[in-house]
Amino acid sequence: MTQTQQTRSTCPYCGVGCGVIIESDGTQITGVRGDPEHPANFGRLCTKGSTLHLTAAEPVTRGSRLLQPMLRLQRGATPQPIDWTRALDTAAGRIADVVERHGPDAVGFYLSGQLLTEDYYVFNKLAKGLLGTNNVDTNSRLCMSSAVAGYKKTLGADAPPCSYEDFAHADTVFISGSNTAWAHPILFRRLEDARAARPGQRWIVVDVRRTETAETADLFLQIHPGTDVALYHGMLHVMLAEGLTDARYIGAHTTGFEALRETVSGWTPARAAEVCGIAEADLIQAARWFAQADRPGGATLSLYCQGLNQSAAGTDKNAALINLHLATGQIGREGAGPFSLTGQPNAMGGREVGGLSNLLSAHRDLADPAHRAEVAALWGLPDVPATPGRSAVEMFEAAADGEIRLLWIACTNPAQSMPDQAMVRRALERAEFVIVQEAFATTATVAHADLLLPATTWGEKIGSVTNSERRISRVRPAVAAPGQARHDWQIAIDVARRLEDRLPERLHGQATLFPYADAESIWNEHRESTRGRDLDITGLSWTHLEQHGPQQWPMPEGALAGRTRLYEDGVFPTADGRARFAAAAFRPVAEPVDAPYPFGLVSGRLRDQWHGMSRTGTLGRLFGHVPEPVVEMNAADLGALGLADGDLVEVRSRRGSLVLAAQASEGIAPRQASIPMHWGEEVLGGTAADGTPRLGVNGLTLPTFCPGSKQPELKHCAVSIAKADLPWRMVGLAWLAQDEALQVRERLRALMPRFAHAMVLPFGREPHARGLSGLIWRASASAPVEAALIDEIAALLGLEGDRGAMHYEDRARGQFRRVRLDGAEGTERVLRGVLLAGDTRAESWIRTLVQDERPAQAFGRLLLAPGATPPVAIADRGRQVCTCFDVTEPQIVDQLGRCHGSDDERLAQLQGALKCGTNCGSCLPVLRGLVKASIPLVPVAG
Repeated sequence: MTQTQQTRSTCPYCGVGCGVIIESDGTQITGVRGDPEHPANFGRLCTKGSTLHLTAAEPVTRGSRLLQPMLRLQRGATPQPIDWTRALDTAAGRIADVVERHGPDAVGFYLSGQLLTEDYYVFNKLAKGLLGTNNVDTNSRLCMSSAVAGYKKTLGADAPPCSYEDFAHADTVFISGSNTAWAHPILFRRLEDARAARPGQRWIVVDVRRTETAETADLFLQIHPGTDVALYHGMLHVMLAEGLTDARYIGAHTTGFEALRETVSGWTPARAAEVCGIAEADLIQAARWFAQADRPGGATLSLYCQGLNQSAAGTDKNAALINLHLATGQIGREGAGPFSLTGQPNAMGGREVGGLSNLLSAHRDLADPAHRAEVAALWGLPDVPATPGRSAVEMFEAAADGEIRLLWIACTNPAQSMPDQAMVRRALERAEFVIVQEAFATTATVAHADLLLPATTWGEKIGSVTNSERRISRVRPAVAAPGQARHDWQIAIDVARRLEDRLPERLHGQATLFPYADAESIWNEHRESTRGRDLDITGLSWTHLEQHGPQQWPMPEGALAGRTRLYEDGVFPTADGRARFAAAAFRPVAEPVDAPYPFGLVSGRLRDQWHGMSRTGTLGRLFGHVPEPVVEMNAADLGALGLADGDLVEVRSRRGSLVLAAQASEGIAPRQASIPMHWGEEVLGGTAADGTPRLGVNGLTLPTFCPGSKQPELKHCAVSIAKADLPWRMVGLAWLAQDEALQVRERLRALMPRFAHAMVLPFGREPHARGLSGLIWRASASAPVEAALIDEIAALLGLEGDRGAMHYEDRARGQFRRVRLDGAEGTERVLRGVLLAGDTRAESWIRTLVQDERPAQAFGRLLLAPGATPPVAIADRGRQVCTCFDVTEPQIVDQLGRCHGSDDERLAQLQGALKCGTNCGSCLPVLRGLVKASIPLVPVAG
């Protein structure tokens, strides 16, 4: 028997930075669990983290991993496999050629917050040191750059001053622009624990949507999009009027308060409340609770994320919130401070090594000549370039305009995640050469690559990451890389050394700029670059991390441990040691609604999905909670448009369009709509009537960005919504062998542009007892499509006649039915696949038979009859609430009917019976809401 090996590492998803223990058999990852000793999560994992072992195994067996270098000999051709020598020579040769013809600024590097710190460091040095271009940016620009700019503008450095420990010490928690319950579930568990241990702790939640996080609030402020600055100014106005600011702290530790006082003087609570669309009394209450008016000495902790960051006024929003902390002295002590929740696992580490176009190593500013000289000296170069680099949006706009000729994209998927996808496509098509360095072969960006370089991913990588609370954790490999995949830093070094041979003048007498033998040697050079800086880690080493576990920075030489929280002495990393108030002017959203585009579209995240879903999207079980793309709208707006739940609508912006089903939601305010950010062209697409492709949700968003942070306003754009005139529908569901499901999905995806609307998604539960994976295909058109296309789709779903499929056709009317039953005659046969085209009304019950794998033989020809209804009702399983144990809302409601006692007692009884909420806990907010809404059973005595 093979002995199970255990490897401590870090989760590759959000910035919480949870520790994991990977179980493997030496060649394959077989399990994962939370590390009980890791100070970020103490053993807990969310739905995404707890399925990491499945997403590590499935992509290799199903074929979604990129396993060897590939070269496309010409645009539009199929990429051909090549060896690493040719791949690296090609990359270096094309880069050198572009530099020689057009200069180094004709090259752009677009990186990822999912890279490790060591990967980031090498890329940064390759571009800014060896080539001499600052065109290095990252998808962290789309995520955290406004938080960076806000911290630097007010506190002087990109350093979140708080720690997760502060959750337990806060008297008031102010959550603004963050659906923490879904985006950072493990932190939300810690918040719940803190409130349970500290019953007087108050939660204020500010959001444009009534989210699961908002449902738990003591005070919820549902503001209009883009009005955050007005809210904070109004709150500060109240604090000033009622004497709730801390004059001693302001005088001793800050500058600029008088200018801010003048700015907020006109923001009366009445005016601010009107602009924000909330009750004046609620704004006043929020201000009093924030300032601890009734609790002198109380502590207020702010938690915020993309609702503040992804905005054309993102820097101002961040700074205006920090103003409240400085004005009330709510910083530098237990339970208090402005705490930006990082979106990606190593967005912080990337910033630490200068992985943005305006930064250099160790939080140095590119615009500062002294900082440039320090980095040049560290690297043994006469200088580093002073010309500002292009940020993410600017880089792709420059490529679309022909100014950047070569793009090197590593570990990210801009053809899904960037705003204004039509512009991104122009950039990828016009660039002379596109290098994509990636672990997964199925991302939208891969299709645009001239050269594909296979990289390692979670469970194979080695290095370090830094989480939201400045804590550095090790990432360790549990298994060897599959195929020919290599570490990202190895690939960058191999290309860099070839470039050194072609551009020897760049070395300035050195043998190489990349003398690294391993990842640790890269990290050691990064560590030296931090000496004397705000993030000084010269007292830290990989050995220390091995012996003592993850550590927070700063941890300078001689320190025994990192610092839990910053600015406890009231001294800030500014020229005079004082924090700076920012008198930001209020600016509305970049694209306000108007008559042609009367709805404000906001984006958000799903609980069980991650970014573009290249990893989570391989698992059917992670689609149980939200199985298909929808646009959520206020019920009144649906009615006004003559729409019902499930109707297809066209959502159109000034940049593109999308077709998907509408769904009423109590959490969406009137004249607003919401679509999760995950739905890209990998799962949702089609072709509009004018021939333009539908490119996922970011085909709608606009590239306007904040002038301070250059982070785009991905959170809001103006759209029109109208019923889609697509009467001809098709839906197919099938269970397929795991080793063929992904290939079928990719082939179906290639057919999506032939419809006005189409999507393909997995369903099911892994691991499946019979090794099967489910796929659902859905498409719509204005008229029936050709029969040959329907036959092709049926064949892909395993519904050919020679595989035992039954069929019904009326080609004149565009009606088609295909069904396949599995099982021997005389046994309970299960419906393994179905395709309905034309009349799809029977989907409502047939889909339940397929997905639940219920016996179906008794339904006979009803399975083929258009619009047929079954002789007995077939109950739909309902909404999945608990992903870990596949527990649905009807099951929970039914069980609660047998529970009694207090809410806590009934929750415990529910969990004991169904196990829901006992594993990762991501579903606990919903469970508590269902418990609260149910009527407790009163036990009858005797």
